[in-house]
Amino acid sequence: MSGQELHNHIELTFAARAENVALARLLVAALAAAADPTLAELEEVKVAVSEAVSNAIIHGYGGDAARQVQVSAELDGRLLLVSVRDEGVGIRDIELAMSPSYSTEEEHLGLGFAFMTGFMDDVQVMSASQQGTTVRLAKHFAE
Repeated sequence: MSGQELHNHIELTFAARAENVALARLLVAALAAAADPTLAELEEVKVAVSEAVSNAIIHGYGGDAARQVQVSAELDGRLLLVSVRDEGVGIRDIELAMSPSYSTEEEHLGLGFAFMTGFMDDVQVMSASQQGTTVRLAKHFAE
């Protein structure tokens, strides 16, 4: 396939409901599958997307299912770019939030960002108080 044939994108907006985490994970994985990644690479993408979307629902919105999460993903050849956005409370201290085992919720392990940074090639987090958070993920699939 030429690079042009491996260029595709999706945009998805959905209610901030826990059951929609799987929807986002599967749609991004389906898009990524066109690059013929290894099963391990595909699983890494699925985990990272799940964590980013879960963070938006749990931490951004406090589980308020009336709110919306936006996911966009682009496949350009062997490069997958994913953006997960919420318009929730924002992250006060991004560096602290990205440290392993940190969580604002007692019952959560605080490993979401650790999984994202471990499984993706690049993770960028932009956030503003009461304006929301955008997590950008990038994954280069091996040849």
